[in-house]
Amino acid sequence: MLAMIPFPEISPELFSVELFGVELALRWYALAYIVGILIGWRLAVMAVNRPRLWPGGAAPMSAEQVDDLLTWVILGVILGGRLGFVLFYRPGYYLGNPGEILMLWQGGMAFHGGLLGVAVAALLWCRRQGVSPLRAADVMALATPPGLLLGRIANFINAELWGRPTDLPWGVVFPGRLAQACGQPLGELCARHPSQLYEAALEGAILGAVLIWLVWRRGAFRWPGLVTGVFLAGYGLARFLVEFVRQPDPQFVSEGNPLGLAWHVGGWGLTMGQILSLPMLLGGLALALWALRRGRTAAA
Repeated sequence: MLAMIPFPEISPELFSVELFGVELALRWYALAYIVGILIGWRLAVMAVNRPRLWPGGAAPMSAEQVDDLLTWVILGVILGGRLGFVLFYRPGYYLGNPGEILMLWQGGMAFHGGLLGVAVAALLWCRRQGVSPLRAADVMALATPPGLLLGRIANFINAELWGRPTDLPWGVVFPGRLAQACGQPLGELCARHPSQLYEAALEGAILGAVLIWLVWRRGAFRWPGLVTGVFLAGYGLARFLVEFVRQPDPQFVSEGNPLGLAWHVGGWGLTMGQILSLPMLLGGLALALWALRRGRTAAA
């Protein structure tokens, strides 16, 4: 049998209690959202409280305004993430079952939808507060990777969004009938890429470290839009690459399309995750280059 790693016995629930006949549980996924938002909030407050990071020594918002923005961001994440999942990944199902759209406890959130939700919420907030949207976006971009890191780790604990079959020694045997349905001979376990951990490392740890280095060491806030551009391009690239080893969404898989490509011509195509990430990658690169060029022109 090939080398593989058995899935650790970790319950998706951190703990559960029964109150008045109703069982209440705190799940790792919910905890990841809460802790990720708190870490991101602290990063944002630290950034606006350090005048040396900003041109002219003036941050675009106060720490109190960061607190207010956080409420708008949370609403954008929840509403955008859920509606994005409904529209991008399972529109047919929810068209027939509209009552389940608001059932967040059943799972189903899309990062790209959450990003759009946050963008709309932040634009409305900036208009009300008179804050530069680009500078607010830079602060939010700096604060986002911790949530991505913890969220992907929670996906791993939940044994969801696993990768394609692999014979690499760090392949993980995920529990569940679907996770083990790899066409292996009867009796052989199916090892899969731990794609959740790949994303946690790329989108969370590495991208977050790059953004912190750019802000604190290179003074990236002096070029409005640069941090946002690097974040968008970094996430888009990371997600685009991981999609090659990530198990496709089942609604896109068929006998004639075993790779689950949402768009394909002949033997070439893209998954839905890649289609949604490509504009982020290209748009992020364009924004970062524009910010640098604009800054150099202003300095000249």
